[in-house]
Amino acid sequence: MQKVAVLDYGSGNLRSVERALARVGAEVTVTSDAQTALDADGLLVPGVGAFAACMAGLDAVDGRRIIGRRLAGGRPVLGICVGMQILFERGVEHGVDAEGCGEWPGVVEQLEAPVLPHMGWNTVQAAPGSALFAGIEDERFYFVHSYGVREFPLGQEGGSTPLAPPRVSWAEHGDRFVAGVENAALSATQFHPEKSGDAGAQLLTNWLGTLR
Repeated sequence: MQKVAVLDYGSGNLRSVERALARVGAEVTVTSDAQTALDADGLLVPGVGAFAACMAGLDAVDGRRIIGRRLAGGRPVLGICVGMQILFERGVEHGVDAEGCGEWPGVVEQLEAPVLPHMGWNTVQAAPGSALFAGIEDERFYFVHSYGVREFPLGQEGGSTPLAPPRVSWAEHGDRFVAGVENAALSATQFHPEKSGDAGAQLLTNWLGTLR
């Protein structure tokens, strides 16, 4: 049984994430304790609300250091919704330009769409070779957001060229935005797998499989 810590930094659907992980066989601890988060087989970083507020909460529990130390040791981390967004360099919401964790280049900004928020079920264009979306490439997932990352330069032409470029999955609502990223030990989804029924459960199962 894989041990997963859900990072409690004052933002996120902690109990629904905890229940979803437990249903697919994980041993789950909801915690703000740094050592517990560092020792777990996997760390899940949820997130709901505004980018700047989530970053303030993350810093209050030393979350940047926890995430950075885990990744430095190749220890898996999964971000969900705003928990994905804060992994990028910056977030711009309501005129507030806030610094993110900087694990990936890119800016979280308001989507260009006729209706916001983007709320409901949507398909995802899964990246070739995706581990997260294996077997569920054609399924629909549940989104609730008005902001997203519309460009992902890392590993693309003219951008950085790491040894293993990230696998980036996309979705569309008005325009195209990043729906998921898989980059060595660091993975993330813009949608909520814990609210995405059987498809979301399978995605979490797929992620647990990468912890072995």
